[in-house]
Amino acid sequence: MGGTPELKLYNTLTREKSVFKPIDAENVRMYVCGPTVYDYAHIGNARPVIVFDVLFRLLRHVYGESHVTYARNITDVDDKINARALRDYPGLPLNAAIRAVTEKTERQFLDDALALGSLEPTVQPRATDNIAEMIAIIERLIARGHAYQASGEVLFDTKSMADYGQLSKRNLDEQQAGARVAVDAHKKSPGDFVLWKLSDENEPGWESPWGRGRPGWHIECSAMSGRYLGDVFDIHGGGLDLIFPHHENEIAQSRCAHGTDVMANVWMHNGFLQVEGRKMSKSEGNFVTIYELLHTETFAGRQWPGEVLRLAMLMTHYREPIDFSVKRLEEAERLLAKWPAAEPGDAKPDETVLNALADDLNTVAAVQALHALAQSGDPAVFAASATLLGVLPKKTEIDEAVAAEIDARVKARLELLKAKNFAEADKIRDTLAAEGIQLKDGKNAETGERVTTWEVKK
Repeated sequence: MGGTPELKLYNTLTREKSVFKPIDAENVRMYVCGPTVYDYAHIGNARPVIVFDVLFRLLRHVYGESHVTYARNITDVDDKINARALRDYPGLPLNAAIRAVTEKTERQFLDDALALGSLEPTVQPRATDNIAEMIAIIERLIARGHAYQASGEVLFDTKSMADYGQLSKRNLDEQQAGARVAVDAHKKSPGDFVLWKLSDENEPGWESPWGRGRPGWHIECSAMSGRYLGDVFDIHGGGLDLIFPHHENEIAQSRCAHGTDVMANVWMHNGFLQVEGRKMSKSEGNFVTIYELLHTETFAGRQWPGEVLRLAMLMTHYREPIDFSVKRLEEAERLLAKWPAAEPGDAKPDETVLNALADDLNTVAAVQALHALAQSGDPAVFAASATLLGVLPKKTEIDEAVAAEIDARVKARLELLKAKNFAEADKIRDTLAAEGIQLKDGKNAETGERVTTWEVKK
């Protein structure tokens, strides 16, 4: 491992932390469940994006950039997407409306992920591009006696798998059908879940041996991970909420279809997120999207840079619950302000930072070590270490004439806002953003008047 300490990861499947041993060190493979693109991603969705990006960076450091494959899917077929398409685009044919919803939402998610400092995954497959693979898996499950047809659906027979429930540690008697699956009389067991369901003329569908229909939620990830990473791969990640039913059912489908003992050797799950000590929900009034945090004054009356959001996330260990708060964001912002903008050059990451990350992604210890390094260490070593966490401050230079011109445009925007000419004000903001200038709106504490500052995006 080229001087890097042994990488240890906590495996949800075994409930133990152990040394990570890839199936093939020349091709380390990781799959992480991505978004269902029907709405803007919320701040809880940002956590796995950031966590598994750090793991991706670490794996690339250990095994080499060309020897790591990271797949993160896009779910672009789902009943929630259908409902959103009908709501937002009632005048369009359904397929066109669905495409409008998914393309817009996917584009925004990818922009959000980049703004959070995340690298692009090696491959980002879409569910609708892998329908043939899903049908092939379902056919194999039927042939092997693990699936059956009933009332226009193809269902997985959970009782056909002797050790179903290993990941969640639930007995079959305790199982309920879970998210997105109705418990109906046509099922052999309540825990049986949909692999394929028929579509009516107002729903998207693909031809299959069982009629025109669409896939169930779980089969999508089995098909995409299998296509790009193989029947068995190294690491599967996602949020804690996905352990059951989604990941449990992925395992059942993949193992039973391919006749393997495991689907992935290591299962990793990030903890839940709260906002200011409360569960995030629209009913609580604390539901906030990544876009809103980055571009509006929804949270604490100001916009928050992506690097601040990222560092705030990394200041809690990924397996622990996180309280996303203004206090934590301000703490992250203060830390970043003290860190030097440097280039890594040929420098290698600091051993203390590496040791922390190699110990089940202990980003808390890594950030502490990074801060100490920023105060008294070699700037190049600091930069190499910060790059592993994706929190490297970048040098930004701008001359006085350009700064004065930006100030004038910011002032003009404020006048437009006072005049309630929001469309023209937004044009100035968007033009500046395209030029790499980020605006931060706030209020003067004494007068209450709107004030705007700007900075060059890092």
